[in-house]
Amino acid sequence: MTLAEDVLLAAYFACMTLLGIYGLHRLSLIVLYLRRREAKTTPFPGAGSLPALTVQIPLYNEIYVAGRVIDAACALDYPKDRLEIQILDDSTDETGELCRRKVEEYSALGFRIRHLQRQSRTGFKAGALEEGLMVASGEFVAIFDADFLPPPDFARKILPYFADPGVGMVQARWGHLNRGYSALTRVQSIFLDGHFVIEQAARSGSGRFFNFNGTAGVWRKRCIEASGGWQHDTLTEDLDLSYRAQMGGWRFVFLPDVVAPAELPVEMNAFKSQQHRWAKGSIQTGLKLLPSILSSPLSVRIKTEAVFHLTSNVAYLLMVAASLLYFPVMRIRERMEWHQLMTLDLPILLFGSGSVLAFYLLSQKELRSRWGATLWDLPCLMSVGMGLCVNNSLAVLEALWGRRTDFVRTPKLSVRGNKAPSTRAGYRGRLSPLVLLEFVAALYFVFVLAYAMRKEIYVSLPFVLLFLSGYLYSSVRSLGEALLPRR
Repeated sequence: MTLAEDVLLAAYFACMTLLGIYGLHRLSLIVLYLRRREAKTTPFPGAGSLPALTVQIPLYNEIYVAGRVIDAACALDYPKDRLEIQILDDSTDETGELCRRKVEEYSALGFRIRHLQRQSRTGFKAGALEEGLMVASGEFVAIFDADFLPPPDFARKILPYFADPGVGMVQARWGHLNRGYSALTRVQSIFLDGHFVIEQAARSGSGRFFNFNGTAGVWRKRCIEASGGWQHDTLTEDLDLSYRAQMGGWRFVFLPDVVAPAELPVEMNAFKSQQHRWAKGSIQTGLKLLPSILSSPLSVRIKTEAVFHLTSNVAYLLMVAASLLYFPVMRIRERMEWHQLMTLDLPILLFGSGSVLAFYLLSQKELRSRWGATLWDLPCLMSVGMGLCVNNSLAVLEALWGRRTDFVRTPKLSVRGNKAPSTRAGYRGRLSPLVLLEFVAALYFVFVLAYAMRKEIYVSLPFVLLFLSGYLYSSVRSLGEALLPRR
């Protein structure tokens, strides 16, 4: 082989090897979870009277769901004299008026509820939470995003765990109000179930750092203040504060049996903007905190997990690079024997794709009696994950380059059954120019597929079809949502 061919092969297998290492880490989370599977988290002895609790509801233009989350907060089974509700409203549309009416309604019923509006969106959600915290009367602070519906017993189930003075935050598991709306929402629910059921439980149960998920959790107010408060130099203020608090010695508790259901985005463009924010924010947090974590006296297992956790979205860059290199590498490997292909590809395939499938299948087995039906969603799950590669790779690069962008909210529509309301332009997900790159990538893999079929390189077909379906689904659905009326 020529030097150029050697370089291409080396680059390709470097990407695949790194993806395999991330796959091995995913398998390690499965092992950690299974070891602690039967362990039950119990409240610290001495849980007594109910403390003062502040509920914060950060909002920005959520006309379809603002009313129902306020209703849910006021329906909490908690003494009115110890419950304060803050509506942190940065809205610029009719959401503000809706919130004012709700405040008047519940104030007349004896609730301590406040509608706090800022003159500017400085700091976005983090800024709103910080301003609300400065006037919060509660010893503990529960946070619910606009799309969540906490059950009435939410606070009573969580607050006993704060009887341990070292606990700074308790996180509940997310449920899904509209899981069956479409294939896209089913896939999102599986992604989130894997994160909560396996990932969060494994980290929490093994004493590693895990994060508050931005909503459906309760903080000790003193923990937030002692850890530097809410900061808005990253797009994931929740992840940032979580790591700062745990580095400061505070302990977190994850409760998989306490569930707060939420609405999943029903549009691909909204889903992609959410994923872009999460991916970019995690890299920003890694750049901000990993140097301090690695130089600290924390244990090796905590440091190792932090590296994998905060850099996990780099895998999207690796997948984009691997997909671009796939065709020239396939041409080079036409001259190789089949056993050489298997020796190189099989371990990577097992550690990469196999770990992903095992991870998500286990989460469904733990949650659902008829988890076998999930098998039909796995091809779509793999395709959607691949379709996010370009979108999330840009997010990673923006974070590495230090490019600042606004906090783009994920619009929610109060989906009922299998229907979503017709919405105004501001409540549709933004179409990114990257969709053109995704479509070009899909055309590229149409060509690769035709070449592989003509040359009878059938061993390459699973990889080619995965890349093709992912890029095609992401680009076509995004364009369709932007150009066609909602159906």
